[in-house]
Amino acid sequence: MDKSGHSIPVKGVVSLDQMIGGDDEDTRLLRVMASGAENYLRGFPWCKAIQEAYYGDGYGGIVAVFLFRIESSRADVDEWLWVVFGDVPPAYLVTDSCKTPSQALEGYMGEISEWVQLAKEGRSSKDVIPVSVPPTPENAADVERRMKFLREVIVPAFREAEAVRA
Repeated sequence: MDKSGHSIPVKGVVSLDQMIGGDDEDTRLLRVMASGAENYLRGFPWCKAIQEAYYGDGYGGIVAVFLFRIESSRADVDEWLWVVFGDVPPAYLVTDSCKTPSQALEGYMGEISEWVQLAKEGRSSKDVIPVSVPPTPENAADVERRMKFLREVIVPAFREAEAVRA
């Protein structure tokens, strides 16, 4: 349950005020990223307010996964959203098939990989996740390199941390 009695639909998150990184600098960077993730969500016209904010996992300055409960101005927008934020294109995802921070990060990477494939050809589509850089082969290569690092280093670390906390 969250502070207002709502049932949190995922596992592995803590309230933002309980977010602690590996050291003081990591915690500071994670706080900056949390603020950036909140501002990212608030930038959408359908996000009237952020009701609750949670931290899933992350590495300061690289990537972090946050969970937000929002008040939306539209009925077709989910109340609970993951936000992936950091030195990667920011994005939000629904919680339907992503029940842990590692699953959210993997879902994000799957969506981004579709964008990468199109961007390699200089194309984009409204059917893939919006990315904040132009769909060029150069940007595709850069984003693909970042996704490779997430896949090889960060996702295993997220999974290991989830196993320890379970």
